[in-house]
Amino acid sequence: MTSPTGAAAARSPGGTGVRRSVTVRPGMCGPSSLFVGLLGDWTWETVSELCETDVFTARDDAGNPTYLAFYYFRVRGSASINPRVLTFGDQLDVVSGCYDQGSESVLTLHRITRSEDGEAERQLDPEEFHLGPRENCLYVENFNRWIARSTPGSNQGLVKASPPGFRHRDLPMLPDRFSPRAVYQRARRDLTFHDPTNPAYEAMPDEVTVTHPVDVLRDVNGVGLLYFASYFSMVDEALLALWRQRGGTAAAFLARTVVDQQICYLGNADVDSVLTLTASSWRRTGVPGDEVGDVVVRDRDTRRVLAVSTTRTVPAPTAPPRKDPA
Repeated sequence: MTSPTGAAAARSPGGTGVRRSVTVRPGMCGPSSLFVGLLGDWTWETVSELCETDVFTARDDAGNPTYLAFYYFRVRGSASINPRVLTFGDQLDVVSGCYDQGSESVLTLHRITRSEDGEAERQLDPEEFHLGPRENCLYVENFNRWIARSTPGSNQGLVKASPPGFRHRDLPMLPDRFSPRAVYQRARRDLTFHDPTNPAYEAMPDEVTVTHPVDVLRDVNGVGLLYFASYFSMVDEALLALWRQRGGTAAAFLARTVVDQQICYLGNADVDSVLTLTASSWRRTGVPGDEVGDVVVRDRDTRRVLAVSTTRTVPAPTAPPRKDPA
């Protein structure tokens, strides 16, 4: 089948996953939110295919729209493949699969490789994803929950509401040791995914808070909710402010090598809300460029935490020395 994103998609052998062949287009790369939005589309498409539920038009028992909302999102790559190095015309192979998380949620994994690497035939394996990631693979983990509005026109007080007929019992089970629940629960508590007791990293003394009125032209999706990918733009907005406060340039910020980004979504906001984005960071001792940046998104008036994100950057790869001509 052909997905709404223009990728040729088909069930993998055995029907346990979905494969896509993708040509990177201008609307898919550049700012991190563009590629993340594409990943979100692939997640909804994969769930629709494997759970026999049209996620795009789903409704609850009462006939009200219900949405497969993103609760936890992780994008993990390497210096050789990460969202910031993708560009026009890149040929990608994507292998996706879903895992049973009960009737109200679902977990989706994606593995993305360049077509020339020939990885598309290899089965998607949670153990590889968590314990043995490959240098030439970009991995994505999504945990989604079915939600609906409890009050018409309001994005606060969203409630659980799965559509009837959502088929999850045929999905493979995810081993408990790979469940993201403990990961995002710790992030909710500590307001970071980083382990603050890790002796290899030291907390940097400065932080910055940016005021961000919800931009109704950029931040809101087609059903009036704050778009999940917009949070990634907000995270970058706060991290860029921290970067500039330290004297960094915009060009150097774009050149960072981002190898891991996690975000936990704890709430949504009404379109007239004003948010605050607070950024702080940790730095690996003795390794310039190896940093962890935290951003906490809050509603300015209620101080309600809407999202927690942690981004890791590593030193830029060193180009191999040029050989002298023979």
